[in-house]
Amino acid sequence: MDLRAIIEQMETGEQDSALTALQIYNKEMNQCFTFSSEAQQDREHLGELVLGFLSRELQPSCQLACLETVRILSRDKYCLDPFVRCSAMSTLARYAGISVTSTAAFACSNTTVVGQGQEASCGLMKEDPPMSENPDQEVIIEALKSICNILLHNETGQVVAADLQLIKGVSERLKQCHDSTWNHEVHFFDLRLAFLLTALRVDVRAQLAHELHGVSLLGNLLDATLGLCWPDTLETARAGFEGVANEELPPLGRNQIELAMEILKILFNITFDSTRRKVDEEEAAEYRHLGAIMRHCLMSRADGEERTEEFHSHTVNLLGNLPLPCLDVLLLPKVQQGSVEYMGVNMDAVNVLVEFMEKRLDRGHKLKETLLPSLNLLTESSRVHRETRKFLRSKVLPPLRDVKNRPEVGNAVRNKLVRLMTHIDTDVKNCAAEFLFVLCKENVSRFIKYTGYGNAAGLLVARGLLSGGKDCGIYSDDEESETEEYKEAKAHINPITGVVEEEQPNPMEGMTEEQKELEAIKLLNMFDKLSRNNLIKPMQLSVDGKMREMTMEELQNMSHNPVIPAEELSSDEEVE
Repeated sequence: MDLRAIIEQMETGEQDSALTALQIYNKEMNQCFTFSSEAQQDREHLGELVLGFLSRELQPSCQLACLETVRILSRDKYCLDPFVRCSAMSTLARYAGISVTSTAAFACSNTTVVGQGQEASCGLMKEDPPMSENPDQEVIIEALKSICNILLHNETGQVVAADLQLIKGVSERLKQCHDSTWNHEVHFFDLRLAFLLTALRVDVRAQLAHELHGVSLLGNLLDATLGLCWPDTLETARAGFEGVANEELPPLGRNQIELAMEILKILFNITFDSTRRKVDEEEAAEYRHLGAIMRHCLMSRADGEERTEEFHSHTVNLLGNLPLPCLDVLLLPKVQQGSVEYMGVNMDAVNVLVEFMEKRLDRGHKLKETLLPSLNLLTESSRVHRETRKFLRSKVLPPLRDVKNRPEVGNAVRNKLVRLMTHIDTDVKNCAAEFLFVLCKENVSRFIKYTGYGNAAGLLVARGLLSGGKDCGIYSDDEESETEEYKEAKAHINPITGVVEEEQPNPMEGMTEEQKELEAIKLLNMFDKLSRNNLIKPMQLSVDGKMREMTMEELQNMSHNPVIPAEELSSDEEVE
């Protein structure tokens, strides 16, 4: 049916005519996600008419048809003006069963005519109760989808949603995690709405985190979603499967995984600054409780490897936000049969993190987005937990035996990470270097031993450690063990490349002292020309361990001779 014909049917104001017309439109446009600009005004007009109907008493089928139309129209980011008004958002929230509260006069002070001679406005600080005690959940879902579309595409809609305090209404329903009234889709789109609000609005993020106690609320919701029980204070198990080994547990259901990942994403949003501020004792307890649930997530799997990796990815992202001292919960469970044990500690969770990191490392795709969260998490955890660092070192930097191949050559984890130390992306390069440096207890000589001076130079320059020594990290004083192979070859290892190299012929063999001196002066002049043309900058190690640019006078002093004027050199000796 033509859009103009649908509008004509809607303008009659009759429910039956409107219902028939909208059902035809919804069926035709259900899979449409791109819209032509020609009918933009007609779509906006249709949106206004539909909102007018929604402000009236409607039969359930007509309510559903109207909301389906709003969902379809709200996909078009250029036709959202009718839906981002306070009255429209309030109406959609009412159909979604979400209580609203207006706290800003500017958003709701203007009364808006929405159709059929009726007016809708939001009262200041007035709460609008849910639609009914036994709502149609299909209606709720369509309204939630519409609000999500509006928030995704329109900044004004985001402002109005924050002003209406939609996050409060959603949080109230999220508390009903044990209530069987709501089906999976209602739970899912409640969470999707909360995710969008916290992702797009910093003020809503802070409100959920602090005023609405979001960490505790969402932690309890995740607990209920995963069906956990707590054999000990910070030790989890799946209810009905207590004592069953992790590898023998059945995979989590599809609905469980979908809800859990949405919860993890919201928690990531509201804990984003937790590592950059000091948390009090109560918050630390909440984070440790949440960390125990995160450990359970790491040890769980979904139906399929790809889905499991996605689930673990969201878990790793969130773990990276937790305060570092709270990560000790990853090591708390008792060692059981089949557990990965190191120094008497259960390393199952850390082992999963290492395997996850290796998968992302081998894939080599979008390393900044995929690898860095897990690598950063392992780095910071190693910095504060001795057992984690020693376990990771045994996996990543085992005692050095191969002294014939460069550190970046090979398929071991160490080789792959050393290759990243010269990656084109600075963040990837720095993160890989930092991880290995921490595993070496921030000891320069040990770091060079495993990576080679050439690969290590970038981090050492940044830290002012080119002259050697140790950074300010606090680590135990255990001795460095060296293999027999390394001890035998140590004196012959080239520290720049990190391997034993074949002896090269001396290029100055057979030259007189005068010839050697002339070659040195030629080299200095070439450096000078490159420097004056800003192609290179000769550098020198200063007393603070950092590099600084050398002056021409210092270059001259190094040769103990004045620099030969460039014109005295033959043309074939000049740098092209």
